[in-house]
Amino acid sequence: MSTLYGNHIRISISGASHAPYISVELDGIPAGQIIDLEALQAFLNRRAPGQGAHTTSRKEADIPEFLSGLESGRTTGEPIRAIIRNTNARSGDYEKLRDIPRPGHADFAARAKYGEQVDLRGGGIFSGRMTVALCIAGGIILQLLAAEGIAIETEIKEIGGTSDNIYETIAAAKEEGDSVGGIIGCTVNGLPAGIGGPLFDGVENKIAQIIFAIPAVKGIEFGRGFGAAGIRGSENNDAFCYAEDGQIRTRTNNHGGILGGITSGMPVTFNVAIKPTPSIAREQDSISYSKGENVKLAITGRHDPCIVPRALPCVEAAAAIAIYDLMRGE
Repeated sequence: MSTLYGNHIRISISGASHAPYISVELDGIPAGQIIDLEALQAFLNRRAPGQGAHTTSRKEADIPEFLSGLESGRTTGEPIRAIIRNTNARSGDYEKLRDIPRPGHADFAARAKYGEQVDLRGGGIFSGRMTVALCIAGGIILQLLAAEGIAIETEIKEIGGTSDNIYETIAAAKEEGDSVGGIIGCTVNGLPAGIGGPLFDGVENKIAQIIFAIPAVKGIEFGRGFGAAGIRGSENNDAFCYAEDGQIRTRTNNHGGILGGITSGMPVTFNVAIKPTPSIAREQDSISYSKGENVKLAITGRHDPCIVPRALPCVEAAAAIAIYDLMRGE
């Protein structure tokens, strides 16, 4: 089972959370591009598990093994192929979940589509662990964009509905056998005006599609987003002006750097809503396939009480891939 994204570059991801490895193939990167592998590893380390009390205790080095496409730190023009080995899986923790689906997780929907033999150990291909492959591809592309003066940054805006004491909020949820979600803000600086297109070719379309490849994402808004629905046009419209450098800009950025699906030259801004981790220790209602009856479920094993801190590089990677793909088509 694999998934594919891109029009002008192509990214294919396969494997599963408890499979021997997860693989990624990135096709369409020109030859001769310099890739700093130490910087790429530092980027991947931000997403890696086992970083503290607020993440899962599963330990994985997440060091990519490149099989093709890179030679002495330069791209060769061939597809870049890499694998990440899974070395610390505990599949036994998931045995009862073959019979009892987790509320809020893909267990039931995956079985309905693929049948009872679908691999759901650790969440299978639906696991947040699959984002390691997304981050390999996105981490490479972030370096290519940086060379063109384009920078992508994220920040945590809320955890569990608050912007204060966010790690205390995570700790409290963990102590109660529960989990929390949050909101991540993303800003893309350095994009010129004129990237993208109307209707199906809009920048929002392309970014949203790949952002939803991050399993915990449940919503996205650009610029002022849903807040624009409650104000008047005179408040929401961004007045044009000539900046000191002679470039046309807007005095505010409620439109989030995108007008009609096309970049305006202002920073592209969007917020991403991340749901609470569904695998929690608190007892929940579910069903047993084998018994054909309603049952209770308390999940054991190693799970993040909040995925938001580890999702920051995932959002950056996804945005980078979408933007680079759009730029290659201009």
